Amino acid sequence: MELRDIEIFLTLAEELHFGRTAERLHITPSRVSHVIKKQERRIGAPLFERTSRTVRLTGLGEQLRDDLLPAHQGIQQAVDRATAEARTGTGIGTLRAGYTTPWCADLLLRAAEVFRGRHAGWTARIREIQFNDMYGSLLRDELDLQLIEFPVYEPGTVAGPVLFRERRALMVPADHPLARRESVSLEDLAEVPLITVDYEFPKPVADLHFPTRTPMGRLIPRGPSYTFWPEVPALVAAGLGASIVAARAAEYHDRPGIAFIPFRDGPTLDYGVLLHADKRAPLVPAFVGLLHELADANGGG
Repeated sequence: MELRDIEIFLTLAEELHFGRTAERLHITPSRVSHVIKKQERRIGAPLFERTSRTVRLTGLGEQLRDDLLPAHQGIQQAVDRATAEARTGTGIGTLRAGYTTPWCADLLLRAAEVFRGRHAGWTARIREIQFNDMYGSLLRDELDLQLIEFPVYEPGTVAGPVLFRERRALMVPADHPLARRESVSLEDLAEVPLITVDYEFPKPVADLHFPTRTPMGRLIPRGPSYTFWPEVPALVAAGLGASIVAARAAEYHDRPGIAFIPFRDGPTLDYGVLLHADKRAPLVPAFVGLLHELADANGGG
């Protein structure tokens, strides 16, 4: 079985649709059908069950997919490694990645360890990004990618895949009445000053993290502002306001004087890969794929 035929089979096994498979691989649906029929003749049994409405893998097809997928991924990684070596001349390099939260750092550091094992001669350098310069390092070509909160509306950048989604929580002073509740709603934001930042975000981002009104139109009072996020727990513990955070922040930032109360409504906080729109370092696709692999294996982060 030729490598291209394996790629067609594995793509159809993922998409379960001849048209989408053809579009993704830039070939015709008839080419997809011809290759699958040739594979089935060679093996001697159907790999897919086809009707006018659905395409499903047979038991044999599932077995073949599971057997072929690791080998195909290994071939892709070998090609990525050879491509990187051809571009760099030495096959040695450093991939640079940034993060804004400790749970993003955890994922990046796990990926860096696996990355070094898979790509001989390469390392991954991980560094923290400050909120007052969220995108500068990437745009100045000091980073190859960032793992960051979405959405992002920054010229010169392009969003990659979302890796995980986090429930939101409200970080409040421990003696505030909201701290005694099992959950809060977006309407409860009218009951406590909201700590903000001292620089501007695009409106969709500001509305997500620092809304000015509740869904019913009630004014949300403003608390003090901050430059660096580590200031926020101290401001909350001092009773000066509350902050919308990922629920997971309770695992990393808990301290005396604050409480984390989950929201029962509203959107999630989504974390994904941010890339430079025009520059793409060798092995970035391989590293992004590795992040996806590890995030999926850990249930989304």
